[in-house]
Amino acid sequence: MNSVLQLAQGALLTPHGLEPRHLEQVFGQMMAHRVDYADLYFQYSRAESWSLEEGIVKSGSFSIDQGVGVRAVSGEKTAFAYSDDITLNALQDAALATRAIARQGGKQIAAHLHEGKAHTLYLPHDPIATLKADEKVALLERLERIARALDSRVTQVMANLSGEYEIVLIARNDGLMNADIRPLVRLSLQVIIESDGRREQGSSGGGGRFGYDYFTEEILQQYAKEAVHQAAISLQAKPAPAGNMTVVLGSGWPGILLHEAVGHGLEGDFNRKGSSTFAGRIGERVASKGVTVVDDGTLLNRRGSLQVDDEGNATQRTLLIEDGILRGYLQDSMNARLMKTSVTGNARRESFAHIPMPRMTNTMMLNGDKTPEEIIASVKYGLYAANFGGGQVDITSGKFVFSTTEAYMIEDGKITYPVKGATLIGSGPDAMNRVSMIGNDMALDPGVGTCGKEGQSVPVGVGQPTVRIDGLTVGGTA
Repeated sequence: MNSVLQLAQGALLTPHGLEPRHLEQVFGQMMAHRVDYADLYFQYSRAESWSLEEGIVKSGSFSIDQGVGVRAVSGEKTAFAYSDDITLNALQDAALATRAIARQGGKQIAAHLHEGKAHTLYLPHDPIATLKADEKVALLERLERIARALDSRVTQVMANLSGEYEIVLIARNDGLMNADIRPLVRLSLQVIIESDGRREQGSSGGGGRFGYDYFTEEILQQYAKEAVHQAAISLQAKPAPAGNMTVVLGSGWPGILLHEAVGHGLEGDFNRKGSSTFAGRIGERVASKGVTVVDDGTLLNRRGSLQVDDEGNATQRTLLIEDGILRGYLQDSMNARLMKTSVTGNARRESFAHIPMPRMTNTMMLNGDKTPEEIIASVKYGLYAANFGGGQVDITSGKFVFSTTEAYMIEDGKITYPVKGATLIGSGPDAMNRVSMIGNDMALDPGVGTCGKEGQSVPVGVGQPTVRIDGLTVGGTA
């Protein structure tokens, strides 16, 4: 038995007097009538958050949560129950509740539990223990001092340090049992600059599946420079013009537009139900030539990576769009079964109290053959969107609206002056077919993404190279 599975059993089963044979008994109860799939999802999580404002660490929170979710699936019907009491009685009661959807038929026998496969993408340590409490406070105070030293106009600094240690164990009616121990940290920074009665803000940060020791002096300097630069640029910015124009998206975090406008539309449940604009279009052209999009849950230490998904399947690199042609969707077990295709290791849930569904991990557009300089030089008049804030998308139509937090005008092939108030408006499929140049500088975001779907939030990653999109609608304030 691998060490992660041993640790998970020791944390989630042994303290409650449970053994694998007890889980087999629960599956025996659930399978007394016919269901297509059943699983048990055990979880223990410990999380903390430290916040600095006005030079003082004013708040800190710490929480511990644990429980088990019990699910049965029959056709398109799902029965789900959960409990924060991990006992055999609670499991049996939850199992009885899930049998309401079972079909009539002969008795099924639950398989003997056996260990599943998993990746080794991050260390199973507790990130919360990697720094002492006073060291965490000192880290935030150091970040504030760096930010203030960069620009005398900085009037406010707000910073947050958070960490999570999560142990999950998944057992399934087909006999598979798998586990994952998931560290996760994040450091975020926001600064406010004032000059001549005008106030602007900038933000930065990052994180991933490692300990707090990742946040070295060099990393703190980088975050502070990015946040102060963004705020300072906003002080100089002019109102953005509006209209139909060429837009160049920067590398890295601007991939959030790809995530929202295209990625969600490639999740299996939306396509099985026919509600996605990409439904039924496998093998068709959905983007310009050269556009290749993958979802990869196997990247080392990345925020969106998982060693196994929340159904116990090893994550993988899934090709979604290849040279503009739609090749596949992101699948969990239920949607893969109903769509008669393979699972892709994309079943995700916020916690034991939620059902899993197909979700993205790290979604990115791959490199093209142009340099960023070539792409900028090719634009007579347009917008360079270096960074994004919030956005929203309609899955059915693919229409999106995104606001930029750092943008510049391009005139005669050169970046000229910064603008503020620019929003990008369009539809995902249409925008992907307007891609005319793809850079060779693909970068991943710094590790800040959180994705929401049907009330559930999960950590994700995004990435892309510099991309030129022709004829995109820009909403401005000029």
